[in-house]
Amino acid sequence: DDRGLAVSGVVLAMPGSGGLGQRVSELAAMPLGVVESRRFPDDETYLRIGTACAGQSVVLVCTLDRPDRKLLPLVFLADAARAMGAVRVGLVAPYLAYMRQDRQFHPGEAVTSRTFAALLSRYVDWLVTIDPHLHRYHALTEIYSVPSRVVHAAPALSAWMAAHVERPVVVGPDEESAQWVQEVADRAGAPFVVMRKTRHGDRAVEVSAPDISAYRTHTPVVVDDVVSSGRTMVETVKRLVATGLRAPVCLAVHALFSESVEQALRDAGAAQVVTTTSVSHATSQIDILPLLVPAIRELAGLDAAPA
Repeated sequence: DDRGLAVSGVVLAMPGSGGLGQRVSELAAMPLGVVESRRFPDDETYLRIGTACAGQSVVLVCTLDRPDRKLLPLVFLADAARAMGAVRVGLVAPYLAYMRQDRQFHPGEAVTSRTFAALLSRYVDWLVTIDPHLHRYHALTEIYSVPSRVVHAAPALSAWMAAHVERPVVVGPDEESAQWVQEVADRAGAPFVVMRKTRHGDRAVEVSAPDISAYRTHTPVVVDDVVSSGRTMVETVKRLVATGLRAPVCLAVHALFSESVEQALRDAGAAQVVTTTSVSHATSQIDILPLLVPAIRELAGLDAAPA
């Protein structure tokens, strides 16, 4: 077992995650390897690692938004690195997909979170991610069989808010967000409120607000972890604007935005839309990758003491 030994490491970035891979390489003081990938005319993937992996701790970097097209190439890359003699292969996935379907709501439904976790656990030795959508699961260890570290974006969100927003009041879009929103607010020394959400479908959301008349001189900061269709955040912004508060600022960790979401938020009355670098987007301003470095170096075995 080599897990107690300090080793050298190399970063391999999946196509589409090159910028994240370069940043992880710089921050974790590990060289960035070469990955060649292309698609054949029949849409199968060709993949080749152009960097020696023998005896190395390989760190794969792949944020898993739009995961269906990424999963097989990621599995191929992990398997190729191991075949080249990597001593361990880990995954840095700032956004971790397939966490929402955490139970069977109707007969015959695939519980995709469990299947996805079982598949990834077969090909990587460890996992680092940021604020996965843990709802009915209390921890990733309930579905992932490999060591994992969940890093929280709250410190970075709070720091950005404290530096850029005058007199913020943090707004959670629903009751599920209460504990998480409170942490962001407490770190920034700001008050917080939580909206009440009723979902009538994937794109039909009704939001109601508590009494927030005491915060008319504050700037509302709507904070959420994952924004995809954006309906919840849009309705929250509309509700806040209707109460006469200042134009809200919208913060999100993972911007799974469709093309129209940012514009919809602005049309609803948002003064600014800001997200982290977990998923590349025009609104990505908050660099959360430095928060990952201690976990990456720990699980990659780079800071281990020789046995």
